[in-house]
Amino acid sequence: MTTAHDFDFTSIDGQPLPMKDFDGKAVLVVNTASRCGLTPQYEGLESLWSAYRDKGLVVLGVPSNDFGAQEPGTESEIQSFCATNFGVDFPMTAKVPVTGAGAHPFYQWAKAELGDEAEPRWNFHKILLGKDGRPIRGFGSRTEPSDPELRRAIDAAL
Repeated sequence: MTTAHDFDFTSIDGQPLPMKDFDGKAVLVVNTASRCGLTPQYEGLESLWSAYRDKGLVVLGVPSNDFGAQEPGTESEIQSFCATNFGVDFPMTAKVPVTGAGAHPFYQWAKAELGDEAEPRWNFHKILLGKDGRPIRGFGSRTEPSDPELRRAIDAAL
């Protein structure tokens, strides 16, 4: 059976980022963009990471330029923007497509597993993975990191 642990990303600083490194942890995968009206969610995601990382949650940012060309920068520009403006230190991947035929294989798999709720329709869409790497649920872009329903789902996954 395929799980998220079977997929690999490249980290924003160019290093291998195998999802199997997160075995035993719940993971919130979020496609991000630096020039979006929802970009302030970075602050909430960093708060979520700070509050839950010791309990076993990983927040994984996945920069994508799929929506409105709102992530035009290079990986180093994205990393600098996130650190400077929002103090982001949760893991992030290199920029990848998250929708359509060219979507990163993780996103193709998540959609096959969860259906439409796993397919990003805009920036800051969230997919919650269980400790076993199985997808639990997708959350739309407008679901803030502080949303009680999202927090309940994270608590249940931990």
